[in-house]
Amino acid sequence: MTTSDEKQSTRKPKPRARARYDIQLDRHEGKYIIPISMVPKIREYVRPFCRPDPNGSGDPPEYVITTMQLDSPSLALHHAKEYDANARFKLRVRTYGKPGCSSVFLEVKRKIRGTVVKSRTSIPFEIWGKDLMFNIKLDIDFKSSKEEIGFLEFVRLVREIGAEPTVLIRYIRESYMSLNDRYARVSMDRRLEYQPSRNWHNWGEKGRWYSMDSSLAQNKQLHFSGIVLELKTLSDTPHWMIDLVKHFDLVRVGNCKYSTAIWQEALFRGTTALPSYAIELLSF
Repeated sequence: MTTSDEKQSTRKPKPRARARYDIQLDRHEGKYIIPISMVPKIREYVRPFCRPDPNGSGDPPEYVITTMQLDSPSLALHHAKEYDANARFKLRVRTYGKPGCSSVFLEVKRKIRGTVVKSRTSIPFEIWGKDLMFNIKLDIDFKSSKEEIGFLEFVRLVREIGAEPTVLIRYIRESYMSLNDRYARVSMDRRLEYQPSRNWHNWGEKGRWYSMDSSLAQNKQLHFSGIVLELKTLSDTPHWMIDLVKHFDLVRVGNCKYSTAIWQEALFRGTTALPSYAIELLSF
């Protein structure tokens, strides 16, 4: 006869919510700088495979993204990107449209070799701030346990590295989503600009924005200012996306909007994070 204790010991443990959460968000990203003249051709090419992002408005479907990048006082996250660390992460707080008109999304974006793992948590715009990070209020109505886990992980990393607002990034995104694939997206970003900021509540309404639409800011090897094209998929990249890269002879480039803002600020305003390639450019 089997006792109740023996029955309980043979039960399989339930899978942990965090493990399910991480597996679902593993993805791959390819970034390309394309000339403005290529944008209509890309739109036409993806039309049979994609639908407009429902979050966008107009034709083409667009929306404004404003991101508050957090980093340590020594810019540890920026330098991890500069030195191409195999395992690194970014802390960003993102909102859409006019600040205050939508929720705030707290994101931890990890890059482990070629794979991107991103957690994302939505909170009301009005509760975001330094006090939330260092005096946690657990009465937030999270949509799921996954979002709560993502929130706590964001807070943990902020505290661990002493993260604070460093710069705001703003741009207009045109976005498309695959009709049939589990996860495949095409986006094109334009009017990239940044604003240095140390304020937890500043979303750029009063400060000066600086353009990042230049060949220097986007990639020194290119001789034109273009559009940032991003192709995002899970590990099973659809054939139509592979064919798109081949058809337009796209060349993949590294393009981190946050580090670009830090580099440009250093180059033109004399801060300490001067990019490695800037010295080469200034030597001519």
